Amino acid sequence: MRATMIYLIRHGETVCNARRIVQQTDTPLSARGALQAERVAARLADAGLTRIIASDYRRARQTAAALAQGGMVPLEPTPLLRERDLGELRGRPYAEVEHLFYNPDDDPPGGETWARFLARVSAAWDRIRQAARAGGSPARVAVVTHGLVCRALAEHQLELEPGASPPTWFPNASVTLIDAAPPWTLRHPVCVNHLDGL
Repeated sequence: MRATMIYLIRHGETVCNARRIVQQTDTPLSARGALQAERVAARLADAGLTRIIASDYRRARQTAAALAQGGMVPLEPTPLLRERDLGELRGRPYAEVEHLFYNPDDDPPGGETWARFLARVSAAWDRIRQAARAGGSPARVAVVTHGLVCRALAEHQLELEPGASPPTWFPNASVTLIDAAPPWTLRHPVCVNHLDGL
């Protein structure tokens, strides 16, 4: 019998990711990002996914759709897994504003406060845990979201293996394994082996 598992996945690359520009909310995948999504899907094709929960932003939905095996795996988009709303920072180079992305002391102008962001991620985690516990058979849930959400989950919701530190960077189309049962331990963080050659 397969163990329960959560696969935490950052969406594939967008043009703005590649140019290191804070993107608009509904930016689609680039051609390279679409290939990355295909690689993630190939990696998890035999994982026995039972459910996919994804941010409802376009880049995440496109990545999740590649995993859904033509609709064979239920896909649930949710605004709870959206990237942090960075407000007036959108369109600006990372080099100018990246220090504001994940700083409890700096709320982006016109964007989402730190407290509201963490509360939303906590609500998203509650939904993920419910999905992992649903039904009588082992759940294997893919969660497709964004970099800052991945980081918040790792730092504020998950247990770590002894001596491990939470990852602070989740590359596009990376896969991180999480035990889908208490104590919800993060394992094999930010794996990108499936992207070799891209």
